[in-house]
Amino acid sequence: MVTDLLNRPLRDLRISLTDRCNMRCRYCMPREHFDSHEFLAKGEILSYEELTTVVEALIPLGLTKVRLTGGEPLLRRDVCSFIEMLPKELDLAMTTNGILLERFAVDLAAAGLNRVTVSLDALDVETFQAMGDTNETPETVLRGIEAARMAGLSVKVNTVIRAGYNEHSVEKVAERFVGTEVVVRYIEFMDVGETNSWNNDEVITGQMMRKMLDNLQPVKPNHVGEVANRYIRGSQEIGFIESVSKPFCGDCNRARISADGSLYTCLFASKGNDLKSLLRMNATKEQIANAVRSIWSQRDDAYSQNRGKKVQEKIEMSFIGG
Repeated sequence: MVTDLLNRPLRDLRISLTDRCNMRCRYCMPREHFDSHEFLAKGEILSYEELTTVVEALIPLGLTKVRLTGGEPLLRRDVCSFIEMLPKELDLAMTTNGILLERFAVDLAAAGLNRVTVSLDALDVETFQAMGDTNETPETVLRGIEAARMAGLSVKVNTVIRAGYNEHSVEKVAERFVGTEVVVRYIEFMDVGETNSWNNDEVITGQMMRKMLDNLQPVKPNHVGEVANRYIRGSQEIGFIESVSKPFCGDCNRARISADGSLYTCLFASKGNDLKSLLRMNATKEQIANAVRSIWSQRDDAYSQNRGKKVQEKIEMSFIGG
């Protein structure tokens, strides 16, 4: 097992399969910045074989979970084939905007995916399209969620709440999933990247959201490092991811690999560590593991706990996943 300078283990690896997305959410990939953006060419992106090598190399270091992200991971061709390549002793999950989920749900489950987290910021068309800057509708996402449930995947819904945009989604999204076993998690608007026009005045804190819901009873975390503060509301589980008002850096056990093969030790990082060069020099799994061990053992990231104390440029969330 490897631990960092704050004694945090490496348990969770987020893999960005692509930097491309079929939505332009205002808090992630605002159109005015990304419509003219030069996305990665195919040769710049790690192959599935290279990614599998990294994953297998990290298991001896303590890795137990892999989450596939983007961009939008379902835009990457043959994603189900990649899932089949991954070691099945790992907890395999995916974060998606749900637009393509109905088409892929059965195949994802058959390939070995365990869980899926779906972004859904509003149930009404007007707010959904405004926040996502898209012509898609929430009904498409809801059909994807139902398809995932029917395929046997465990489903969570992530809803980013931003003041002046979708406060009404707190109650409406919770009510929509009562009785479905879908876990709903609300996320504070975060200052990820440099392009989402983050303003602290637009943060609706978890405490404020909880006041919008009745009958919430707190429950213990499932494990150390869990990002959401969990509550039970009748038969429903509700979570709050409070990175701004209640930072959880102290238990963070997540690393991220960008689509072009850089390892990031924090969602708010300004730079990554190159693994692609090692992979393309035919490094062994032991050499990959040693490189990651060296990187992780020097990690002291705690951005959210130190927010505002120093200014640093941050990598865009669409590049390294959520």
